[in-house]
Amino acid sequence: MFTGIAEEMGKVCLIQPGKLMVNATMVLQGIDLGNSIAVNGVCLTVTSFNPSFFSVDVMPETLRRTNLGLLKVGDEVNLERPMVMGGRLGGHLVQGHIDDTGRVIAIKHENEAILMRFEVPHQLMRYVAVEGFIAADGVSLTVVETGENSLAVSLVGYTQRHTALGKRKIGDVINLEVDIIAKYVEALTMTHSGGVTFDFLKEHGFITN
Repeated sequence: MFTGIAEEMGKVCLIQPGKLMVNATMVLQGIDLGNSIAVNGVCLTVTSFNPSFFSVDVMPETLRRTNLGLLKVGDEVNLERPMVMGGRLGGHLVQGHIDDTGRVIAIKHENEAILMRFEVPHQLMRYVAVEGFIAADGVSLTVVETGENSLAVSLVGYTQRHTALGKRKIGDVINLEVDIIAKYVEALTMTHSGGVTFDFLKEHGFITN
């Protein structure tokens, strides 16, 4: 489980069939073989490392479903280690399981912030709400606007400087993971033929009195 707060930007240094090598420093602190690292929001297992890089195996299905298959040597990627139990949850609960990819369709500068709009697959929009969360390339962001098949997020200066999102251009492909809480709510309501009622909310702990 991750928080969507990228710890550093790594740089792709080697791409081989089924293998990705990334230069990094911060996320390698305390790392062991078999540990997980989120690369652009994709949870991957470390297969080798030294003080300046780590390698991960990437399955063909992952390459097809995410933007990792589009990476080139020299590209920057967002990196995050799994959250520590008892630590601060600075973003939101992120699994590292990409739901689908979107595409940057508009970039608007608003003083120091950037309003970035993503084209989003229609089937994901039911999980999206204004002021709700979405993870874009592994970065936890607040949705500020929604359209029929799109959403907008605001990138503050810190996010622009410390994640690869700040260098994204129109047309770039983005990994998207919707809020897990929205998925659970949908699952609960689908299995309850009566829809969301007072009794349903009380039964599942949303109402205590």
